[in-house]
Amino acid sequence: MEMQYFVNPAEDKKWYDYWKEQRINWYKALGMTGSKLRFHDHPAEKLAHYAKEATDIEYEFPFGWGEIEGIHNRTNFDLSRHEEFSGKSLKYFNEESKERFLPYIIETSAGASRSFMAFLVDAYYEEEVKGEIRSVLRFHPKLAPIKAAIFPLVNKDGMPEIARDIEADLRRNFKVFYDDKGAVGRRYRRQDEIGTPFCITVDTQTLEDKTVTVRERDSMEQVRVDAAGLKPYLLDKLSI
Repeated sequence: MEMQYFVNPAEDKKWYDYWKEQRINWYKALGMTGSKLRFHDHPAEKLAHYAKEATDIEYEFPFGWGEIEGIHNRTNFDLSRHEEFSGKSLKYFNEESKERFLPYIIETSAGASRSFMAFLVDAYYEEEVKGEIRSVLRFHPKLAPIKAAIFPLVNKDGMPEIARDIEADLRRNFKVFYDDKGAVGRRYRRQDEIGTPFCITVDTQTLEDKTVTVRERDSMEQVRVDAAGLKPYLLDKLSI
């Protein structure tokens, strides 16, 4: 996944450093552990023929450090070659400064599969809860494939119908999952394993006051939320 950013040659260092910070902060903002990320700058003698500067963003996998993205100052190599073989000028004229120049290119190149693996490894945790091992994917809410799961506590007393209505309503805005198989605790564990941030349970209190239990994945904290207010509640939580 590549981006090529065209810059004034006089400002190439500024923009190279800018994109280094932007890209490593993107991983951090999506929940990747900062202490497991680093830059690995390429020494001058090992730079590619087109590069003035180059660095890799590396992640510390269980098997060691590995590159997940490269950032390069490609100078004007690409455009100068295009000019050479096309016979056409690719110089840019800046109206404000009245400068004409052949832009340098700052390139970022992220590996989709490597980034996916790093996010997956970073999110995986095992912890003991009440004498059992809980496996959980602590995905940032923006990365979680399913945002919320909806359960009826039991398959009777009108709970499934209420749960299905909530599912249909939330599905307009979120990727959600309905589960009515087995004990609620087991359903929680299944959602923990795939990284679902929130589980919503329709229970006996729902029948009385139209509130539901919302359980947060990482803390396992449970709160009561008005069923009619679930959409804004989740939007607020998922916008972190």
